[in-house]
Amino acid sequence: MSAVSAPRRTRLTAGGTSTRLVEAGPADRSEAVVFVHGNPGSADDWVGLVQAAGTVTRAVAVDLPDFGETVAPDGFDHRPETYARWLGSALEALGIERAHLVLHDFGGPIGLMWAGANPQRLASLTLIDTGILPGYRWHRLARIWRTPVVGEIFQAITTPRQLARGIAREEPRGLPQPFLDTMASHWDRRTKRAVLRLYRATPDPGRGPAGGMPVSADLPVLVIWGEGDVYLPSSYAGRQREAFPKAQVHVLAGSGHWPFADAPEEVERLLLDFLRTVAS
Repeated sequence: MSAVSAPRRTRLTAGGTSTRLVEAGPADRSEAVVFVHGNPGSADDWVGLVQAAGTVTRAVAVDLPDFGETVAPDGFDHRPETYARWLGSALEALGIERAHLVLHDFGGPIGLMWAGANPQRLASLTLIDTGILPGYRWHRLARIWRTPVVGEIFQAITTPRQLARGIAREEPRGLPQPFLDTMASHWDRRTKRAVLRLYRATPDPGRGPAGGMPVSADLPVLVIWGEGDVYLPSSYAGRQREAFPKAQVHVLAGSGHWPFADAPEEVERLLLDFLRTVAS
């Protein structure tokens, strides 16, 4: 495939709720590129890359429950393993049997938990500012969110625009205003509550990956990391080879925690070059 067409935006019923679906490429393929966003994020993070990946094969992105415009189903407990099971439900509903996972931020532990439970269904892995984090210490915002009472107060007094402005100040190049506006538009009471629950339910990532990980010497892996990431230091980029020996590692100078937003053309080029070698 070579023609570029706008991604399709629809809804998908999976795991007891209705989520937004952004999709490109042939919808009937059982092998697909699957984008999993982080915090704060949504399927909107991936629209450009879904469109680009759709020129290679099927590509999809969804909102995780209580992020973006998707409401979590009743009883959802906001643990990484619950999100991983929900991701599996979404892939089942989409008829995706093998996945080229593209993970960012908290999409990392969620996607890796799904992959660890389904190694035979993992076709390749792309890690964008996420992955294994030996010895990692939670960043400042995470420490606030993980602290009872303090986290609730922070969420109550931080408006969506304040959060977006604060995030932009930490980024070496800043971030595009439309990207920040979309991020702010989704930072509502429901998502704020989900963030507190998710961070408090997540084991310390510095002590090793929770839930197991796919470790295969033959697994195709692409690592993209912003050199100026203040949340997950770029020193971890090369360390992904400790779990994935054949990983291709790219550290982007001048980029931050969201390289697909502040260096979109470079990230698209790296991802498409990789997918053309691994996707059918």
